[in-house]
Amino acid sequence: MSLLAAAAIVALAGAAAGAEEVRQVLPGGQVPAQPAPLTREKAPDESEIQRFCSNIADAARDRRYALQAEELKQLQASIDQRMKALDDKRAEYEQWLKRREVFLARAEDSVVKIYAGMKPDAAAERLAMVNAELAAAILMKLDARKAGVILNEMDQKAAATLTGIMASAARRVDPS
Repeated sequence: MSLLAAAAIVALAGAAAGAEEVRQVLPGGQVPAQPAPLTREKAPDESEIQRFCSNIADAARDRRYALQAEELKQLQASIDQRMKALDDKRAEYEQWLKRREVFLARAEDSVVKIYAGMKPDAAAERLAMVNAELAAAILMKLDARKAGVILNEMDQKAAATLTGIMASAARRVDPS
């Protein structure tokens, strides 16, 4: 027991003093190696810094080129998307223009001459019964004064509908 008491006293004394760490070494065992003290390295000189920078210059340039290439790909994708939207708008405009031309072609000159010779109240009554687009096309080809008198003789709702169609067809800008 005295050996145990002596070891305890040594352990307490070492812990109380805060000095070194106490390690128990068994008889016949190896003494643990002491860690090497840390030393501070000297600051690198200019030639080492230049060598380091020259060694990584190619890798840095390659990375910069890769980043620029990725940015260019993103810009190209954005431009492609905008061009597709522009092509879609152009196709929509061409379709609208084609519908307008078809609309105006519906009213043949002979039909327009017939309605031009009719009395305004009779022409208004007949145009109210015809397809609204055809009636609007006929009115657009008539003399403005004659078309105004015919619209005046029409029902308010029918006249408003025809006026809306004629205003849409007469527009010079893109309907979208």
